[in-house]
Amino acid sequence: MMFFKPLTALSVALILAGCSQSSQPDAVFNLTVAHINDTHSNFDPVKSSFEANGNKVYNEFGGYPRLLTMADEYQQDAKQRNDSFLFLHGGDAWQGSAYFKLNQGAMNAELLSKMGIDAMALGNHEFDLNNKKLNEFIGSINFPVLAANIDASEDADLKDQTNLRPFMVYAFDGNQKVVVDDLDKLPTDKDLVAVFGIALDDMANISPNTGDVQFFNMVESAQTTVDMLKAKGINNIVAVTHIGNSVDVDIASKVNGIDLIVGGHSHTLLGDFTNLGMNNDGIYAQLVKNPNGVGQTCVVQAGQYAQAIGRLQVGFNQQGDVVNCNGRNTLLSNDEFYTQPARQKNEKFDAAATQRVVEFIEQEDNIEITNEDANMRNLINVKYKPAVDKAYGKTIAQVPVELIHERRPGDRGTDKHGSDVAPLIAEGQYYWANTAAVQKVTGMKVDFALIGAGGIRTNIEAGEYREGNVSLEMLPFSNFMSVLPVKGSAIKALIDSTVTATLPEGSHAGKFPYGGHIRYSFTETKAQEAGKLDAVEIMTGTEANPVWTKIENNKVYNIALNNYNATGNDGWTPLYEAQKNNSGRVDLAYVDGKLTGFDVKNIAKVGDKYKVNYQGAAPNCKTANTVCNTDAQAMIDYIATERQTVTPLSYEVVTFNRAQ
Repeated sequence: MMFFKPLTALSVALILAGCSQSSQPDAVFNLTVAHINDTHSNFDPVKSSFEANGNKVYNEFGGYPRLLTMADEYQQDAKQRNDSFLFLHGGDAWQGSAYFKLNQGAMNAELLSKMGIDAMALGNHEFDLNNKKLNEFIGSINFPVLAANIDASEDADLKDQTNLRPFMVYAFDGNQKVVVDDLDKLPTDKDLVAVFGIALDDMANISPNTGDVQFFNMVESAQTTVDMLKAKGINNIVAVTHIGNSVDVDIASKVNGIDLIVGGHSHTLLGDFTNLGMNNDGIYAQLVKNPNGVGQTCVVQAGQYAQAIGRLQVGFNQQGDVVNCNGRNTLLSNDEFYTQPARQKNEKFDAAATQRVVEFIEQEDNIEITNEDANMRNLINVKYKPAVDKAYGKTIAQVPVELIHERRPGDRGTDKHGSDVAPLIAEGQYYWANTAAVQKVTGMKVDFALIGAGGIRTNIEAGEYREGNVSLEMLPFSNFMSVLPVKGSAIKALIDSTVTATLPEGSHAGKFPYGGHIRYSFTETKAQEAGKLDAVEIMTGTEANPVWTKIENNKVYNIALNNYNATGNDGWTPLYEAQKNNSGRVDLAYVDGKLTGFDVKNIAKVGDKYKVNYQGAAPNCKTANTVCNTDAQAMIDYIATERQTVTPLSYEVVTFNRAQ
């Protein structure tokens, strides 16, 4: 049985809202847009929870088969109404699950090509493998990948890729849609919509595997693209971006002529979800004034991990100005509910309790019980799932209560201390770096560990915990551990700058720092703009008996962290600055089964990228005899030997005081 709310009610409401804001409704062109972003290979549903009738309900949200069901429903609804329709993806389809680790881009290509997507933004995680793999992905999907602010003409792998484009132009006659390839021969009897892409202009710093692709200023490229399209006679303009919600708003305030921005990157579930015991992370379909003071841009984004889908109707007048923009995000739930996060059989809601939750959901606009598309579910189960299940390896621990990872403290209902997962991983890496076997290679005793929140991709779910939960899901990037000596002043600069960079609402918080055997306090002094680092302390005791000592500016500390952050990527620039002349850092990987150290000479900046120069040979993670995911192995070893019952650290690592 399907539990869909009537789609007609929303469609009619959107149409009426559009008509009410225009004195000439017949002159308004209404376009319905469905959108997703940051799906990160979450082909299976994500275990989650919400509140219904005052009770906590443990459920599942999303997954690709549910997205397909709802996307098909939206597309069919638009067809029946003869509505013009686009389905857009805000980027970062790649990475994030065990499926991606095993199948890389191929599974994404197969499943996404079944969804009827019209275009996708180029995300930073699309560069996680190499440009050869990215080229294969882009060449095998049935929709274009868009970025108007890049030049791939000098990249050996991507230079001939015709499906990587700056923009697309669509001509609509009601629900009938055709692609327009010749801008000098535009149809005059159809409504025209241009969709262009914006990628991060600091992509080379965030994603080191960008090859010879060049990235250009987002604002300048966007304005140039809009001006060109308008000069050709196309006035209805949509940007599909992967730059973060706060940057989307900033772009809208600096560029004239973008009517709609469909975004990604910051994983922002826009809309008020407090009715479900969740957060209100900002206005869905926010209208932002353009710099000319006349035009306005509508801005949307739909969360993360294939849990939700957005749908809105945007209306354009004959000059291409936005006259209405209305819609919402909808979380896609299953229909099995539990009282506890472990989801044991005896914890399942009985029929009466289930019916009460179903009735609650039916009354709410932003959550929907949605069946999985049976064909896609069967494809996943038969073709892909067996290999993934096998790859998870042995059980290493039990988790009594789910541990939540939230990148920035205070977001999505978390307290001022934020993630319970990140400090535990950092503690594990501290433990591993101080084992006799590792110290023998590095020659250094580690004082504390640091980790960026964006490198952690999952919560730690209640129940049985296996090796693959760490290496395939939670820490999937195959980073190797580094041990780096650096002054306390650099650590303070790092924490201050990275936390400050995440203050604006909707900012990308992947750079937010957590640690193990270290704690800090930061106070926001001006909401979403500025703050101050109150204190940083190093823990010299044990978890059971901690002893805290104020960090010293001129003292050199040995820190454990992954090589990505150790090099200064994703805004951890003070660590690059500390190593640009010389470095005592040692990188750690297994070669022929033996832990091997690679001594770093210094870090150079080549264009927009950081290049690690080694004293001798560099670790070659592409060879079969080299295993580089020592960041995940550190956590696996720690849990298996020291924390077989996984619980949060007994002390808080971060205290983040928000401005009132």
